[in-house]
Parts: sequence; structure tokens; C-alpha cells
Amino acid sequence: MSHSDNLKKAEKGAWISIFAYIILAIAKLIIAYKGNSDALRADGLNNSTDVIASIAVLVGLKISRKPPDEDHHYGHFRAETVASLFAAFIMMFVGLQVIFDTCKKVWMGNYSQPDMITAWTALGAACIMLLVYLYNVRLSRKIESSSLYAAAQDNRSDALVSIGAFIGIIGAQFGLFWLDPLAGLIVGLIICKTAWDIFKDSTHTLTDGFDEKQIKKIRTSIEKDSEVKELIEVKGRIHGNQAFIDITILVDPTLNVEESHAITERLENHLYKKHNITHAHIHIEPYKK
Repeated sequence: MSHSDNLKKAEKGAWISIFAYIILAIAKLIIAYKGNSDALRADGLNNSTDVIASIAVLVGLKISRKPPDEDHHYGHFRAETVASLFAAFIMMFVGLQVIFDTCKKVWMGNYSQPDMITAWTALGAACIMLLVYLYNVRLSRKIESSSLYAAAQDNRSDALVSIGAFIGIIGAQFGLFWLDPLAGLIVGLIICKTAWDIFKDSTHTLTDGFDEKQIKKIRTSIEKDSEVKELIEVKGRIHGNQAFIDITILVDPTLNVEESHAITERLENHLYKKHNITHAHIHIEPYKK
């Protein structure tokens, strides 16, 4: 399956997130207003911002599918990573907002007892978002999509937000008003932690970071080839979900162009089969004793 086909599949996951967020946001805000629940109202506003983040992921996936052009010789794959970064910013903003609102509520002692329908709404929404999360995280791992994986983590965070709202509302029914702010604080911290992990991975990729362990494995594979006299350098970078590897090797200087080219083809095939490297640029230089 081609990379373009994978991106198209990822778009399906993004659309599912968008539809789920729109429906849940509208339902939560209406029921929260009628049922007098601050927790569910905040949860609904959270889903409203998630619609923006999911649209950003969808746009990033669509841009990534564009072929190389005059000023994007390597294609547009990094648009997917930029979308992940944008989603991380949205998640961090929401997480900090949840923490701020929780602390403010505790400081002012502004507690209320919402209707039970708001609790069941929050629990139902959590179940729906967990199903969306499971679908998107499995799809993202299957097609190796960083932006869809980021969206899946956002789905999970939203399910946790709804569970936190449910716990707080149930606690209010029994006079345990402290459960609402405690749940809100924990959920806010989880959202911020998830956002930080996505931000860290995205910035590492955008700054041409590459897994050192993967580089060592590639070096070992190249050095085992009998016709490679010496391995000078291995460099890697990530574009979207594809690795671009640059390798410099020394070979027998008496080999002709065709024989040298055969070595590069063999190494490229080996890298693809063993390490799933689809883009490898191998530079050959003469070996001198």
C-alpha cells in the first residue's frame, strides 16, 4: 500500500473525530445548560476546541498527499507533523484552562448540585470517545501516521475529561463537592502531559531529530555487507512517517559504475526489507588503503 493510500485512510479517522466532537459538544452544552453542570459545560467547550484541532489534522493530512513540486522537492509529508504540533498546542491550552478553572472554583467555593442526566451524558460521551480513540490509535499504528496518533491521544484525553466530569457530578449528589475539582485537576494534568509528549515528538522530527538506536541498527546492517570496505557516515531524518537516510560508504576503487550501482541497489533493498526504509541515498567513494 502506498503512502498516499495510508494518508487517505488517516483522513477517515480525522473525519470520525470531527463528527464525534461536533455531536458531543452540542449535546453537552445543551444538557449542561438545562442540568446546571459546570463540569459538563467545560467538557462541551473542550470538545468545541477539539473540532479545531481535528480539522487541523485533516488539513495536514490532505496537504501531505500533495506530490512534490517546484519548491517542495521532497514532497509535503511534514505538513502532517506540523498538524500534530498544532494539535498539541490546542491540547495544552485546554489542559491549562481546565486546571485554571478548577483552581478558581476551589478558591471561590462555588459549588452546585447538577441533575443526574448530566452525569449519564458525561459517561456516555466517555464511552463514545474511547471507541473513537481505539479506532484511531489502531489505524495510526497500522499506517504509521503521526498526526492521527496525536489525534487519537486527544480522543483519549477527552474521554478522561468526560470521566472526570462524571465522577465530579456523582460526588456532588452525595455532598462530596471536593471530588469535582480533584477530578478536574487530575484530568487537566493528564491532558497537559499528553500534549507535551506530542509536542516533544513533533519538534524532534521537525528539527531533523532521528532515533539513535535506529541509526546503530542501520550501521550494523550496512557494515555486514562484504563489499562495503568502510562505512563513513549514516544520517537520518523524518518526513511525515517516512525515514530519509543518507549513507556514505567506501568500496573497491577498481569497480566500474555498474558494479558500484549494484551495491547500492542491494543495500537499498536490504534496508527496505529489514528496516522499512523506503528512501535511502547511498553515496559511494573509493576505498584507499
